[in-house]
Amino acid sequence: MSGATPRAFVVGHPIAHSRSPLIHGHWLAEHGIPGSYERLDVRPAAFPDFVRGLPDSGFRGGNVTIPHKETAFALVDTLTPRARAIGAVNTLVVAPDGRIRGDNTDAPGFCAHLDQTLGAAWPDRAGGTALVLGAGGAAGAAFPGVLGDGGGVDRARLRAAVLDAPDRMAALEAIVHPLVRAASADFLARHAAAPLVVLDIPLLYETGGEGRCDAVAVVSAPPEIQRARVLARPGMTEAAFAAILAKQMPDAEKRARADFVIDTGRGFPAAEAEVARLVARLTAHRAPPHRGDG
Repeated sequence: MSGATPRAFVVGHPIAHSRSPLIHGHWLAEHGIPGSYERLDVRPAAFPDFVRGLPDSGFRGGNVTIPHKETAFALVDTLTPRARAIGAVNTLVVAPDGRIRGDNTDAPGFCAHLDQTLGAAWPDRAGGTALVLGAGGAAGAAFPGVLGDGGGVDRARLRAAVLDAPDRMAALEAIVHPLVRAASADFLARHAAAPLVVLDIPLLYETGGEGRCDAVAVVSAPPEIQRARVLARPGMTEAAFAAILAKQMPDAEKRARADFVIDTGRGFPAAEAEVARLVARLTAHRAPPHRGDG
């Protein structure tokens, strides 16, 4: 194997969405490094055999993504200290003797992103509390110990962490909003030939997102119905509801600025019929409507 081109991979299930081969392939070519980086879809039931077969596969190593990070932690021969502390593995390295070492680069990568985006002093501005939106190995890697026994984020604790804490909310949004914009751009590119593409954006006007849309439809309901629906959610409180409203543009202003208004206050069948009429209208004309059309 000494003369063979080094091969690496990213493994997960599903994996077709991963852009890792594009990213790593670019840097291999940019720096003239011989090698390849492949995308491998391996189902959870087959993952243990995949790991055990790595020494004879021709791969030097690779990256691990959902849903295999915790399983990889249990399968490798050796662990780096940070992988052991985190309890998940996102990098596999095949040593010359065939032993497989597990590492985790999620934590340093995540913290480096925060340092670059928010500045090195972001932990002080966040008040010593970190909020992670996510429930996989990367979330646990960024801040070990934040995940519950079931591996998920406690939404009530998440809400409490940012309620009345502008700095923490800003830190969260600085992480989440770029990811949402990137996902939206990718979604639009993949469906560019579709007659109609819909983006569901809760804070569209508040974040200036209307400029990315040909038309805006605001979903609305009378205040008393909206309040009853939100307070019926598990863990919702009056204080949390008030904080949500404080971040939003007044409903009357959103309705005035929208191209279309979908009234859900008359029940689901009426709202469903209204949506169907709107879809038919938009797909029939294809051209963007004039702002202010009803």
